[in-house]
Amino acid sequence: MIAFLLIAYFVTGALVVMLIIAVFNAWRFPRLAAGNLNPEARVSLLIPARNEAGIIGSSLRMLQKQDDPGLEILVLDDNSTDDTAEAVRAAAEEDGRIRLLIGAPLPPGRLGKPWACHQLSRAATGDILIFTDADVGWQPRSINAVVQIMNASGADLLSVWPTQITRSWAERLTVPLMALAVLAYLPLPMVRNNRMRQAAAANGQCMAFRREAYDACGGHAAVAGRIVEDIALAEAIKGAGRALRLADGNGLITCRMYCNWSEVLHGYTKNILAGHRNSFLLLGLSTAFHLLIFLGPWLWLGLGWALPWPGRPLWPLILVILGVTVRGITAWATGQRIGDASFMPLSALLMTVIAGNAAWQQLRYGGARWKGRIVSERASAQQAAAIREETPYGS
Repeated sequence: MIAFLLIAYFVTGALVVMLIIAVFNAWRFPRLAAGNLNPEARVSLLIPARNEAGIIGSSLRMLQKQDDPGLEILVLDDNSTDDTAEAVRAAAEEDGRIRLLIGAPLPPGRLGKPWACHQLSRAATGDILIFTDADVGWQPRSINAVVQIMNASGADLLSVWPTQITRSWAERLTVPLMALAVLAYLPLPMVRNNRMRQAAAANGQCMAFRREAYDACGGHAAVAGRIVEDIALAEAIKGAGRALRLADGNGLITCRMYCNWSEVLHGYTKNILAGHRNSFLLLGLSTAFHLLIFLGPWLWLGLGWALPWPGRPLWPLILVILGVTVRGITAWATGQRIGDASFMPLSALLMTVIAGNAAWQQLRYGGARWKGRIVSERASAQQAAAIREETPYGS
């Protein structure tokens, strides 16, 4: 009974702390607003694309509506096996600001996205480098909005969380958890404090660097073998004494990451273990923690009548309300469906399945399977160490 009470107090404390952080961050989190033209800003929008023929054309058509006079749009075809390059060439014929780059083969010891972004940075001419994904949608004046908030906040790296478009139940139950992880776990003052390097967050769907700061922190060359290269770059920026800032896309920048459960499963499987420092122990503890705080109170409330668990029904009911409220606040703050917060126990179960799949793929294949490649930080590090003296990065 004492052990049960200790767990109950732990869950209560964790949810109260999460609620306080979520309320503070939802209140203080910057949001993009349609920006005014800045004729002095030279902006390079950089898109790594691998097998994106189904979406890259529509994304570029949205970008053609941007009226920034100093904008260049570079798309790197990362050894695609579909018609990605042809779709980019067609868009480039309509808009001279768009340019297609053909990516060099992936060298041993490198991971695909950092290698593609590194090549893009070498070709870019802008003072501001905005790295974005092929499936991100940019509304008119949204690039102006990014530059405007960078200038206002003094950011050397501004990472924007696009408003996520979710339609299927698999998307609705999992994709908004990215916002939960930031808004409910990481107080903004910790992100802004350069002395707290590990308190870093970023979203690779939109990362805007000042060129000088990007070079000073080593850029993508410094994170060549990192799966969650966005977090690694955020840590590097803080480590270099530069300013990291976050913002919400507020409907000006949008993204539909996945369309069904299969895409959700494989997409999150690629990142989830790396997001836990490639530690099975940390991933297991994180999974247990989320089951405990988001599913446990529901079980306590529903099964307490049959078991000698104290405090029912008021205590577990309060915990259920706290969990739903935390999820609901982060949904409201990021333009998601607030009502989906009531399905948080199911979300925790789905993320448990994803964590299990990531662990199995790591043990079975040595890494996650993604777009025809095995993505493994360990294998990349081993390859890089073996060839470092013979083949320097970027040579």
